[in-house]
This record gives sequence, C-alpha cells and structure tokens, in this order.
Amino acid sequence: MKIGVIGYGLRISHVINEVLKADADCRIEAIVDVRKDQIKAKLLERGWDHIKYYDTPEQMLETEQLDGAMIGTRCNLHTTMGLKVLQHDLPLYIEKPVSTNYDDLLRLKQGYEASKSPVVVSFPLRVTSIVELVKDIIQSGKIGTVEHVQAINNVPYGRVYFQSWYRNEEETGGLFLQKATHDLDYIQAILGQRPITVCAMTSKQIFKGNKSAGLKCVDCEDNRTCPESTVNASEPLDPTWQYCCYAEDTGNEDSGSALFQYESGMHMSYSQNFFIRRGAAARGARFMGYKGTVDFDFYTGIVKVHMHHTAHVETYEIGAGSNHFGGDEKLARNFTEIMKGTASSISTLDDGLMSAMMCIKAQESARTGTFQALKWD
Repeated sequence: MKIGVIGYGLRISHVINEVLKADADCRIEAIVDVRKDQIKAKLLERGWDHIKYYDTPEQMLETEQLDGAMIGTRCNLHTTMGLKVLQHDLPLYIEKPVSTNYDDLLRLKQGYEASKSPVVVSFPLRVTSIVELVKDIIQSGKIGTVEHVQAINNVPYGRVYFQSWYRNEEETGGLFLQKATHDLDYIQAILGQRPITVCAMTSKQIFKGNKSAGLKCVDCEDNRTCPESTVNASEPLDPTWQYCCYAEDTGNEDSGSALFQYESGMHMSYSQNFFIRRGAAARGARFMGYKGTVDFDFYTGIVKVHMHHTAHVETYEIGAGSNHFGGDEKLARNFTEIMKGTASSISTLDDGLMSAMMCIKAQESARTGTFQALKWD
C-alpha cells in the first residue's frame, strides 16, 4: 500500500514507523515538505531510495496512485492540507489539532461532509489500555451513571512550549489545542455525552519577561544560573529547545482551566499546568457516580474504583507502554486496516472536530471572560 506524506515532521515520523511495523505491505511512496532535501538525505541513510519528493501536495496527489495520505505539518496547516486530501477521497491520517481557529474548523467540517475519505485523527489516548479499562468499568454500571468529572494534566516537560517552535501561538493556537485536545478526546470517548457550554481561564505567571525577542539560551548572560537554561540543563534536551522562555516574544499561557457543561446537566472540570516538574507530574481523571468513583493516572498506570457505600476499593495496575502509552500502535494498525478496506476509524474526524471545538471555544472563553456555546454557528 502506497502512502503519501505531507509534512514529514518528528511526530509523524514516529507514527510512520508504527504503520510500517503494523503492516509490511505499507511503504512511503512520496513526500511533500519544504525541507525535502534534508529529509531525502536522512531517509537515504535508511535505504529508502524509492521515495519521490514533491514541492506541493497538489503535485503529489495528482501524480501518484496512493492508497492513503498522512499529514504531519505544523498545526496551523492541518486544515488546509487535510482539505486537499479530502478532495481526493483518500484514507487520511491527520495529526491533532485538526484546526487551530474556528474558521478553519468550519471549513474542515464542510470539506469532510463533502468527501468520502475515512479519517484517523491522532488521538492515541482514547485507545490506550488504561482508558479502555476505565470505560469498561463505567459501562458496567458499577459506579452508576457518571455525574461529575475532574480531570488534570500537569506536564513535567512543559518547557517545550516556551523554548521551541511551539512558543509561537500563531502556529499552535494555544495550549488548550496542544494538550487539552488529547484529554478532552479521551474523556469524550469514555462519556459518550454531548458538551453544550464552556467557560475557561488561563494564566501566564511564570514564563514571561523582558528578555529580548528571539534570544537563545546559548547567547544569554544568565545561562549558567537560570534553572530553565538549556546550557545548564541537568538532563539531555532536544536541541530545538533553545529559546529563552523569559523573552518578550514567549507565547502561550503556563496554566489553564475549563468547565464544561453537558446536555444531561452534569459538568466536567479540566485543569492543565506547564511549569511543574519531576514527581509532580499527573495526567488522568476522576469519574464520579452515585455508587462509586473510578480514577486513574497515566503516569502511574494505576486505576482505582472506590465504592461509596461499602469499604471496597479495587486497584488495577496497567503497564504504561510507549508512544503515547501504547495508543500510537493501535491507531497505526487501524489506519492500515482502513486502507485495506477491512475496518472503520476508531478515532474519527468527527471526534477531532469536537475536540478542537471544545478547545477553541475554551480559548475564546478565557480571552473574553464569557461562557461559550459548543455548537456550530
């Protein structure tokens, strides 16, 4: 099966490796990327000398007889590139977030409705073993119907959002779209309910300052004493994490919270933080019914079921896995099956559109101090 790639970035390259492991019949046939010469040299080292390189998606899509396409561009191009593929009705794997603003989101929805493309959105958390276990427990009725959810994501590697290209909000759309999009999606997969309203708030209390725009740690006079310095880092860092997080051009909030109300009347709280470190890391949720509560954390791999009316606690320990807690390999396998016509998507573009809407409306709520309706205008 021949796959075309639009935007051969670091993230999509990991997913491609999972696709090739999942099905030996798959191969990368063509790539579109502004760094095509650099990518070609790198892939030739792997012995991939069959790949054709194009300057535009249009050239690739019109020239090649592809069985599927994968999009790994920077976030603000996901919608534009996705629409180009949807016009050809090809199976599509697209990175999240599917859009970074509401106008793009609406364009993508309309293009999807006019297309026959089956789509897999990169939401691996929804198919991890730990989320599937929590979903099974809830669907069993053990805790009763879920009437309240409390979710958190305290990110120990948050510096990536202030010291690499992610610091540019024009490209990322903000950190609800970068991180919460995953968490809100797995929560939606568990609940199966429709959210109707959101109110949110963000703060930028730590990663702000008056250092000069574009300053890199290596050029800063404080690089030997600053705890965020890449020069003085105590652990190996990605070489692209090089910018000063206290510069005047450092974008992104460093914490954010949102409340979502659902059609049933229940509500869910979600909070994320980007300046915690080490053992303060946490990512998971509590789902509460009248009969009991189930909670879990991705980092510990532990699920607990607390019964409210008996002294009964169940504990499960799930292996964390790699590549988004094991979810990437499941999505990759699903994409290969979709290209063969033997399966339907387990992470659809409808799911991607809902998650992006929740994040975009949360961002708008935080910006304007207003409640935002979660509906298509």
